[in-house]
Amino acid sequence: MTDTQKVNLLGLSPEKLIEFFESIGEKKFRATQVMKWIHQKGAESFEDMTDVSKKLRAKLENICEIRAPEIVSQNISNDGTRKWIIRTEGGQNNCVEAVLIPDGDRATLCVSSQVGCSLDCSFCSTGKQGFNRNLTAAEIIGQVWIAIKSFGPMDPSGPRRVTNVVMMGMGEPLMNFEPVVDAMTLMMHDNAYGLSKRRVTLSTSGVVPRIYDLVKRTDVSLAISLHAPNNELRNELVPINKKYPIEELLEACQHYLDNLPDKRHITIEYTVMAGVNDQEEHARQLSKLLENLECKINLIPFNPFPHSGYEKPSNNQTRRFQKILADDGYTVTVRTTRGDDIDAACGQLVGDFLDKTRRSQKYIELRQVAD
Repeated sequence: MTDTQKVNLLGLSPEKLIEFFESIGEKKFRATQVMKWIHQKGAESFEDMTDVSKKLRAKLENICEIRAPEIVSQNISNDGTRKWIIRTEGGQNNCVEAVLIPDGDRATLCVSSQVGCSLDCSFCSTGKQGFNRNLTAAEIIGQVWIAIKSFGPMDPSGPRRVTNVVMMGMGEPLMNFEPVVDAMTLMMHDNAYGLSKRRVTLSTSGVVPRIYDLVKRTDVSLAISLHAPNNELRNELVPINKKYPIEELLEACQHYLDNLPDKRHITIEYTVMAGVNDQEEHARQLSKLLENLECKINLIPFNPFPHSGYEKPSNNQTRRFQKILADDGYTVTVRTTRGDDIDAACGQLVGDFLDKTRRSQKYIELRQVAD
């Protein structure tokens, strides 16, 4: 078996890891042993696995590998935010970004799911870069592995270096369903990273059929990239709304909540753009729209990028918007911009990759005409 044919154990879900060991004639407890070595102790080779027999280690060395994506660079912001540019399979320029945001005792890792994004939200720099391909489960969970190991050797008995994971990086997670579900399963498994289901959040722009599929497979927390209080505006900002309008999206959200084993809420993400969706009428429409959904609202002041055509709202305008919603009884937070000095702020992740859609070139040509 050549190196290119070796099975990368980093991305195998617990169930798939058991199936693999049984397929090579080994007992299922070996999967638990190896899983702990990889995800809790950070083993990079089978020789590190001292409680695994030499015979099995040699066998695994011959047919398997533990291979994370390649780190191109790591930047640390003045506020402690860390950003990695990570090269994935498929070529020199197939890079994605992951961002770790510290906040007191919390450290939230923003994880990418695609090289680029298969959707084209008008205000998102990732979307304007186009799309290349989906990430593998190994490339997704590898971002967690890389972030934790960046602080030194892994120590399962020590303090958590990553306390929360949000699938809010590059890409639409529900358009890469199986690898994302496998990676999130590892994030929450007791023999891997052991994160609470309330501390792993998937954010979607509204791939409605997959929300119904998701609740059958996992019970992670759910966030919705809404960004508009009505279909007319959302059709412009989030084009997938033309296929799955707001009413269908909110119905799917309610179904998700109704089928969870515990009481939870949906996080509504709303990027606030000056003169676009930040007026009093928008706040009141949003309040009415969400009145029957158990949710909290996260307002995200727009982070400008070249040729976006949008502007950041004033702090006063954002606070006025927040107050209208808060007065109606909603829990409303305003996301603090973090890591903007290293282009790690929300909406700024762009990576470096070959755009198979030519969307990036069309966008540049359009903006040049507009300017």
